[in-house]
Amino acid sequence: SHMALALTVRGPARARARGKTQACQAQAGKRSVIILPGLGNSASDYDDLAENLRSTTGLDLNVHTCDVRRIDWLRNAAGLLDPAYWKGTLKPRPVVDWYLDKVKEKVEIAKRDGGPVSFLAHSAGGWLGRTYLVSMEAPEIANVDCFVSLGSPHMPPPKDVIDQTRGILTWVNETTPGAFHDSVKYTTISGTCIQGTKFGDEDASLEQKITGQGYKQVGGNADVWGDGIVPKESAHLEGALQINLEGVYHSPLGQGDRKWYGSPEVIGEWYHHLDP
Repeated sequence: SHMALALTVRGPARARARGKTQACQAQAGKRSVIILPGLGNSASDYDDLAENLRSTTGLDLNVHTCDVRRIDWLRNAAGLLDPAYWKGTLKPRPVVDWYLDKVKEKVEIAKRDGGPVSFLAHSAGGWLGRTYLVSMEAPEIANVDCFVSLGSPHMPPPKDVIDQTRGILTWVNETTPGAFHDSVKYTTISGTCIQGTKFGDEDASLEQKITGQGYKQVGGNADVWGDGIVPKESAHLEGALQINLEGVYHSPLGQGDRKWYGSPEVIGEWYHHLDP
């Protein structure tokens, strides 16, 4: 394909530019990709994606997935005890510290590998990764120079819609808006596989109506395109390279016969952005 061709041309030219001295350090300086799981997902949901990134892309990558189990997400319920939850002014910390600590574990491993780090964030992993880089470690300390998000709800909903993060997304976007860090190359990716509709739309399928209600909860509008869970408008950051992938579903869970961001035939559309 055209995309693969561009990569094959880039690869050797790059390798020559690195010079012989770096060839000896190639193993030590290998790029690490850290996969940040989405809400309700566990690390094992990304096993196939991780293996494909290692073996089929032609990029020489270490790939680590944050060690999140499905049951871990119940820890977010601690936020219910915070009055800010009920006011809708919740901040990410300390509610999601458990997740940020799991990211830090993998960042420390990547630091020992010695190469640059790419965050590959799925769904809620997107705003969690942005939170990490502004509240745990600056990108320069974490060696992160690349941030790629897959179907991440980056933007808070409008004021008249209940924010499911109870204020966290508002805090994230006030504290670290858009492609916030100059030293990081941001790419935001959205699937467009289902067009939502308002519930009263007589010409629409039930799936479109239900999906539209979901989109409305995330972004405020029902009649928009999205990946079945997150509407396109919510999935992009201002200043990022924005990519929309037709026919791509949000998650490896509940995808049915649809492709999701991590399907082998879809990875080819975006993996090169992990190694800027």
